[in-house]
Amino acid sequence: MVRFLIRLVINLAVAMLALWLTSLLLDDFNITFEGLVIAAAIFAVLQAILAPFIFNMARKYASFLLGGVGLVSTFLALWITTLITDGLSISGITAWVVGTLIVWLISAIGGWALGLIFLKERAENRS
Repeated sequence: MVRFLIRLVINLAVAMLALWLTSLLLDDFNITFEGLVIAAAIFAVLQAILAPFIFNMARKYASFLLGGVGLVSTFLALWITTLITDGLSISGITAWVVGTLIVWLISAIGGWALGLIFLKERAENRS
């Protein structure tokens, strides 16, 4: 249970960082300060739901797409988040493509690094 909560906090923090940094890097990728927390929470929940679903579908029906599961789930999570909240808006093909890549990259690296730091520390404390 504690591991789940740590992972949840890490995913929320990484989503907030990824969305915020992407909004700084791209002109057509806009997020309001108020919308950042809401958009990050929606995005993190959608990622948690969509990634395993898309992975299983790709594995079952299109194994050649397995490498792109993270990008597809990131794109879908961004798209659904823009539909649900006014705090995030993305306009233009370039902002969608590059924004998806940046958010995915920051999420992947940030989630891996923070997970390694916090979950490894927790495992060492249990020993």
